[in-house]
Amino acid sequence: MQDPPVQSPATAAEADNPPGAGRRRLILLLPLAVFLGLAALFLVRLFSGDPSRVPSALINRPVPTFSLPPLEGLVKDGAPVPGLSSADLTGPAADGRVTVVNVFASWCVPCRQEHPLLLQLAQDTRVRLVGINYKDDPDNARRFLGELGNPFAAVGTDTAGRTAIDWGVYGVPETFIVGPDGIIRYKNIGPLTPQALQADIEAAIKRASGQ
Repeated sequence: MQDPPVQSPATAAEADNPPGAGRRRLILLLPLAVFLGLAALFLVRLFSGDPSRVPSALINRPVPTFSLPPLEGLVKDGAPVPGLSSADLTGPAADGRVTVVNVFASWCVPCRQEHPLLLQLAQDTRVRLVGINYKDDPDNARRFLGELGNPFAAVGTDTAGRTAIDWGVYGVPETFIVGPDGIIRYKNIGPLTPQALQADIEAAIKRASGQ
């Protein structure tokens, strides 16, 4: 009776790792490596100090085209508050002023925290403050503004969140500075702070107005 053939070390290694196995592993791991690299880059930029420094592809570009209906039943100074569209942010509608666009929601805790600063900003005659109500219940949004005060000259309801996607919104709240020419000049991610209002927002308003 013959003994079974003895495999050489090379033959055994080939059996454990058939041709092409390493390449297949690399192909499977490549998407994961790319995802982890992008996630790490985003987190580093997001938490590197000032979250408003996260880059936006829309900075120094025209506002995206959009048209949002008003928040039904919202009244200010006895008149219905209008909705919001891209046409409102440039030309005669802008009246030569800088527009501050704030993306908010009643369910957003940081939105409640920054709201007193929005009321303060609304008193600045250089700017027109408008809001995009993001994925919110209209009744809740109306109660939110009724309780805290309405700083907005116009409020567009983005129920599906599609307009926010076009604006590159990461999450609420976010604030954009738009020049009279309809060009986005600045983006603040997260709630406004007194320091940001006095420094970054003030500087962005001056730049957007050509000062």
